[in-house]
Amino acid sequence: MRIGLSGNPPAGILLIDKPTGITSHDVVYKVRKKTGVKRVGHAGTLDPLATGLLIVLVGREFTKRQSEFLKQDKEYLCEVQLGIETDTYDVDGQIIKEADWENLVRISKEDVEKVLDQFRGQISQTVPAFSAVKVKGRKLYEKARKGEIDKKDLPSREVHIKELEPIDLKKDEVAQEMFFNIRVACSSGTYIRSLAHDIGQELGVGATVKELRRTKIGELKLEDSTPLQGFVA
Repeated sequence: MRIGLSGNPPAGILLIDKPTGITSHDVVYKVRKKTGVKRVGHAGTLDPLATGLLIVLVGREFTKRQSEFLKQDKEYLCEVQLGIETDTYDVDGQIIKEADWENLVRISKEDVEKVLDQFRGQISQTVPAFSAVKVKGRKLYEKARKGEIDKKDLPSREVHIKELEPIDLKKDEVAQEMFFNIRVACSSGTYIRSLAHDIGQELGVGATVKELRRTKIGELKLEDSTPLQGFVA
């Protein structure tokens, strides 16, 4: 697959390394402004907190291929903070529950690895309240911001966790914080925020995403991408 832009006006497929703190739509806007092409889209949303591989399609010929990329498997690196729960399932949200350090410090790497076994393979996942999934014509995050969400009404979906590899477990005795890192290879439509939240529930102390980086979409890899700032400069 040829990556890059060619022609006048330019068209093609861009692999962008999205920085944290902006939306995927912000990336599209910046690419549109840089290229002067109106027909620009992305193939797979990354949350504002998340970084990493974002496929940007430029020109009508390539935006028509969006669904081709959307359905491909993804890979992520994720740092999860144990002991807190937030309304968004990541550290950008409001803390709604915290575990006592006495309970948290008892968690071992073996405990984490045992729980991870439950999340490999085909699993049912509840969509986060703060997501762009539409229910009755409205995006969930629009309802969540207004406090109109009943969690019993959140849709569930079947996803496939192909690989779930624990990397390390870190304890900060001074700050009384605990984190673990995982590598996840999963089917399209998997919410890593929900995965982290559910792992925290099984451990009995709660959890939320601290950092999230997408490293692969199908056969396309992060190491072949261009930092956004480098492209738009």
